[in-house]
Amino acid sequence: MFPTPEQIKTYIAAGLECSHLEVEGDGQHFNAVIVSGAFAGKRLIQRHQIVYAVLGDRMREEIHALSMKTLTPEEFAK
Repeated sequence: MFPTPEQIKTYIAAGLECSHLEVEGDGQHFNAVIVSGAFAGKRLIQRHQIVYAVLGDRMREEIHALSMKTLTPEEFAK
């Protein structure tokens, strides 16, 4: 069974404090906009690694592809 965008959103929110979180997808391919203060001072790859760490084994077992836009609250406000 494929995860829903709402499930992916719940997984991310459970492990990362987000001020804004959107997830869209078809069960295999997902697009996410993730806004978190945890991204402050981090490079893009580090931001993605934070999200991958939160999702853990789900990235290998449930989620086929996840495209992310990772922003700090200040970047999102612009």
